[in-house]
Formats: sequence, C-alpha cells, structure tokens
Amino acid sequence: MRKHLLLAACLAALVPAAGCATTGAGASFGSSAEYAAAQSEVERLTAEADQNVLLAEWTGPYNGVPPWDEAQAERFPAAFELGVELQRAELAQLANNPETPTFENTMLAMEDGGRHLGRATTLFSVLSSSLSGPEVQALQAEWYPRLTQAFNEVVFNRDLFARIDYLYQRRNTLGLDPQQLRLLERTHAQFVRAGAALDPEQQARLGEINQELSSQFTEFNRRLLADENTAIFINRRADLAGLPDNLRQAYAAAAAERGQEGAWAVVNTRSSVDPFLTFSDNRSLREQVWRAFKNRGDNGDENDTNAIITEILALRAERAQILGFATHAHLRMDDTMAQDPERAQELMMRVWPAAVARVHEEVADMQAIADRQGANITIEPWDYLYYAEQVRRDRYNLDQNEVRAYFQLDNMVEGAFYMANQLYGLNFRENTGEVPVFHPDVRSFVVTDRDGSYQGLFYLDNFARTGKRSGAWASGYRGHENFQGEEVTPVTSNNNNFVRGAADQPVLISLDDAETLFHEFGHALHGLLSEVTYPSLGGTPRDYVEYPSQVHEMWVLTRPILDQFARHYETGEPMPQALVDRVENASTFNQGYATVEYLSSALVDMALHNRAEAITDPDAFERETLAAIGMPDEMVMRHRLPQFGHLFSSDSYSAGYYSYLWSEVMDADTREYFASTGNVFDPTVAAGMRNIILAEGNMTDRAEAYRRFRGRDPDVDALLRVRGFPTGDGDTAGASGSR
Repeated sequence: MRKHLLLAACLAALVPAAGCATTGAGASFGSSAEYAAAQSEVERLTAEADQNVLLAEWTGPYNGVPPWDEAQAERFPAAFELGVELQRAELAQLANNPETPTFENTMLAMEDGGRHLGRATTLFSVLSSSLSGPEVQALQAEWYPRLTQAFNEVVFNRDLFARIDYLYQRRNTLGLDPQQLRLLERTHAQFVRAGAALDPEQQARLGEINQELSSQFTEFNRRLLADENTAIFINRRADLAGLPDNLRQAYAAAAAERGQEGAWAVVNTRSSVDPFLTFSDNRSLREQVWRAFKNRGDNGDENDTNAIITEILALRAERAQILGFATHAHLRMDDTMAQDPERAQELMMRVWPAAVARVHEEVADMQAIADRQGANITIEPWDYLYYAEQVRRDRYNLDQNEVRAYFQLDNMVEGAFYMANQLYGLNFRENTGEVPVFHPDVRSFVVTDRDGSYQGLFYLDNFARTGKRSGAWASGYRGHENFQGEEVTPVTSNNNNFVRGAADQPVLISLDDAETLFHEFGHALHGLLSEVTYPSLGGTPRDYVEYPSQVHEMWVLTRPILDQFARHYETGEPMPQALVDRVENASTFNQGYATVEYLSSALVDMALHNRAEAITDPDAFERETLAAIGMPDEMVMRHRLPQFGHLFSSDSYSAGYYSYLWSEVMDADTREYFASTGNVFDPTVAAGMRNIILAEGNMTDRAEAYRRFRGRDPDVDALLRVRGFPTGDGDTAGASGSR
C-alpha cells in the first residue's frame, strides 16, 4: 500500500470543494538544501524500516506474503512510530523537490510513497477486525488519531499541493495518456475535497475534526463489539423446540466456547440471531433474543452509542460547512455515480411504496396462519421471520432446513471457485502450510489464470469467534499495479461469520448464507482480476463497488453449481430440480420484508445526513423519520442507528447505504443480460465482466464503462422485476450518469 493509497482511504468520505488556489507560470518550487536533507533522512529511515518485519517489504512465495506470524499487537507501536517518521521524511523530500513538477517526479513519486507505513496499517486492520481484544482496542484508541494526523500532514502540505495544482492547471498540455490524466484529475480532486485549498486556520480545524472523528469511530466500534460479544443462554432443552439439530449443535458449541458446557448460547450477532428467530417455537425467548439484538448500543449503559453518534454527526456537519457543501450527504456523494442526494432519494422512493405494500400483504398472510393455529397474537417484529417461514412452507411447500441440507459450507466454497473458473478461467489451489495465517481457521489459496500464470493470493476466514466483528466483508491486502514496469500481484481475503457446529458434523448454511459467500467472493474477484496500472485507480465509487459482488450471487442456484456442489450432506444427491423450482417459485417471497428492512435503513441514513444541522437525539430522529415514511409497525430497520456500523464505524457508507440499491439496478440488469444468452457462463458476457466491469478498476468513468459493457444504461425496471414489484416503463436513467 502506498501513501497515495493511504490518502485515498483516509479521504474516501470527502469530496471536492470549489475555488482552488492555482499556481502561476512563474512559480518556484522547493529548496535544494531542504530537499537534500530530506533525501538523506529518507535513506536513513528506510534502512531502519526495512529491518522491522511489520514495515518491511513482504517476502516469501507468491511475490511476498503478509507476515501474519509476526503480527503481534505489542510490535505495532514501534512500527507505527517509525512508519510515521519515514512518511514525514518522504513528504518533505517530495514537497521540497526544487525541480519543476512533472508527472514522474510528482504523481509517480506519490504512487511510490508510503509503502512501509501502509504495510503496517494493513496488518493492524486485520487484527482490529478479526482478532480484537483489550490490547488491540487500546492501540486503536491511541494510534488511529495519530495516524489521522499523519495523513492530514500530507493533505495540508501546501508545497505538495502546489506541485499537484501546477500539473492540474496544465493537464491538457502535458501529453498525458488517458490513465495518467485520470490519475492527475482524481488526485487533485481528492486533495481539494480534503481541504488542501483551504486557508491555514480552516485546515487546522479540519485536522482536529478528522482526528476527533477517528477517535469516535474507534470507540463506537469498541462498544458495539462489546454488545455483540454477549449472548442469551438457554438451559432447558424444552426451550429449543422448533430448532433443527444443526442449530442446536451450533448453539451448544457457542455456549461451550463461553464456558457454559451443557447450555445453549444465542450470540448477539445476526448469524446467530436470525436462525433462532426463524425456527424457535418459544415466543417469549424470540422476543428476548430480538430485543437484545435490536437494542445493541441502546441500553443506557457503558456500551451505549447515542452520545457518540451525536458527536460524529456534529463533526460531519461542521466539516461539510468548512468544505463549502450544503450537507454531509452532498459532500459524500459528489464523487459517486448518483452525484447528489436527490437522485439517490428518487430511486429509493421509487421502490419504497411497493415494498411497504408488499409487507402489509405478507403480514396479513402471517396473521392468517397465526389465527388458524389459535395463537391468539398480533404479529410483532419478533414473530416476522417465524411466521414467514410457516407461510413459505404452507404456500410453496418449502422448508429452509430442507434447502440447507444441500448447502455444505466446504462444497459451496468449491462451487464459488468453479464459478470463477467457468467465468474467468481462474483456478484455486489450497496452500498447505506454505504461507502464514493470522488464525488457525484461515485457509489460503494460490490463484492462477487460465494459461497457468500466477494471478494472486486469496485468504478465507469463514467462522465467527470472540473478538471478530460481525457480518461479512472482503479485504484487500495488496492491490495490482505495474507502473514501475514490474507487475505487483493482488492479495485479498473474504471474512464471514458462519456458525460452527459440532466437531464431527458438516457445517450447513442457508441459501442466504450461500449467497453471502458468493457475494463476498465477488469482491475478492474484483481485486484478483484488477489490471490497473496505478494503485490509486484501483478503488471504485461506493455506489458501484457492490454491483459486481451482487451479480455473483446469481450463480448459487444455477444448475452447474447445484449439480456438482449442492449435494445432500447425507445422501450425496444433488439438489433435485423440483426443489429448485419451489425455491425459484418462492424467489419473490418475503421481498417486502427484505426490501423494507434494508431500504428503511438507507432512507434514515440519507435523512440523517442530508441536513445542514446535526440532530441531537438519534432515537427520536429514528422514530420520527420512520413514522414519516410509513414504516410498518411489524418491522424495524435492518440496522438501527445505535448499532449502524456502516455509518458510524467510519465514514465509508455514511450517506451511502443507498449504494446497495443503486448497485442492484446494474446487478439485476446484468442478470437479465446473462439470461438473454441462454448460457449462465456465456463467454462473451463473462469477458465483458472481466475486462470492463472488474479489471479496469476506476481507470475509466464507471457509468461509461457500464454502457460499454451493456450497450446502454441499466434498466431500473430490472430491479423491480427481480423483487417481484410492479414495473414502470423501462426507465434507464435512474442509476447511471457520468461526471
């Protein structure tokens, strides 16, 4: 990872402001004496950093691998100290260069900088997300603000920005190729959006805001993880009624891990809670589990996050004002496909009424079953998944446990690899002790292309454990580049939270879990197939990045995957077509719930950030906003504000949770593209996916790239058709647009 890439990560939440300072034709640059002194310091510190295993270039097979066996928490303070010192020396060398700026001595120098500190922060980010504990959390609290300060020093260095601005003002006379021009333009925009053109007083305040936000994000994460590390223990076997055997075994294993052998534990994470809410016959326990899960961060105790949220929102509002934007939402969305909050809101509200109407239909169906059974209840949120499952069985003769029996985790991993082979020619070979891993659960795979050439390295961490954050995600440890003439190959990972059962039993996952597995693998493929020249062009806009991963979910239920990999864990027989037909007949079942649960979160996110003044009571704002949009009483948001890590563990998805829906328009349209060929692995469409959608990264405008791939803008009605909602008139404008 490079300094420029570190800037991209640090600045992801920021967008360009108007009114940059320009550098005149007669400007002078740098100081020969200061440049020479900085150059000497860089050489000295580089030699020292090369001796620190957390900072040094990765060694070993496959063009170097992360030294996970050396990444102990106590080693990071010294590495961070030295890494920051080296980055400051590199910055001084670059900013004080007395030569007139060129693309080579400025832009390429930035691309090549910051490698040592970048490697250390990459290693530490994995500890903080997958192996957290008091020592790691203490380091986060101490070092994230200090690292943010170091990144601010780069952004606010006026001599460095003068060099970038000099090139930017002359960009059409420099003879740059399209990639070079895009790198220059995007770098200039990144610096301006981070405050490089502000006056020193404004920069000082902006730096304070960035550091304080870093501290608040860290504390929000710590408190949320503490609540998610709790569990509800069940001590009577009778209270397990309705739960399938594999879930009982998983809950027993979770209790044993927490020192309560002979009990069963429903851990306060989605992967543990949702199956319990779906199958448990014990309504009072369902309510207890539901309330514990939905009140994470909202219990008025030491882990309550409401005060942190209000502070984050106030800081974001002030930052937007300093940078000249009406709201944080406008600031965040300037560098996205949607471009402004109104376009995202328009798409969400196009879907919302139909989704709410469908929820009312679903609730009526569930209430009818409850009444027929003499339950004498009114459907409440903790009843939704339980009675929805009964409606599914009644209407479609479909039991999730019947489907789950065909989805053995290891087999579905192999199915994902097969998909990548059929689409893109990739092959995955598991390592057997060749490279270190950060936990015994982690597997690693060598990835080769269809011609046998080495493509990259892939890590897979599938299981939930104490100290690992909830959810599923992909991480890039090293991106592709070749601007120095030697190809740097990708290293990437998938991280899931599947619940492990008894040691002698196969791990069975639901259809939703299988689709999550393929989804995250789509992110990994995006990294593995990158062909970008400059690493800073490897990332894509927030409302594009989910699109390719969402597309890859479609292959779970295709016949080639089912025939070879979805085999019954006891009989070995592939999933019969009659069962697949029942699954597909039910494909739009419960789409009201799925859509409203997600979309309510996205609408509240946008309402929260598309305002000039920050709110001061998150709970009240959540209630009032949901009431205003007509949220059904039988549901709550997928992520209530006190636990909405997408919004408050970083800036990444703030005013950006809509992006899943925006991406899903392209996803649904692409699925129809494959379907129109009659071949789920159509080589022409697959080649377009690889060469345009995945390999290009952000080398070109992503809306224009989609048009090259599909021949037109995406059709919004494709999304409505996938979800089983009424369609419009084939509008193709809602989810595209170029800058």
